[in-house]
Amino acid sequence: MTELDRIRWHCRRGLLELDLLLERFNRRHLAALDAEQRERFKELLAFPDNDLLDLVLARSAAPDPRYEALLALLRAG
Repeated sequence: MTELDRIRWHCRRGLLELDLLLERFNRRHLAALDAEQRERFKELLAFPDNDLLDLVLARSAAPDPRYEALLALLRAG
């Protein structure tokens, strides 16, 4: 299993809304991420579902500015 496959597997969540957002992000952006961005994305995936959804929907502020660029990509689709 490749690293991208493992990341895609970790994108399978318990919230349908979050699953849809992550699926769209995976199709459009995942393969183009550099190594540092992939690491930040994996860190984001460690957040609980509801917290991650709040970050993606901008209902809460990112706990670290390093996540802002990825969150912008997630919001843009």
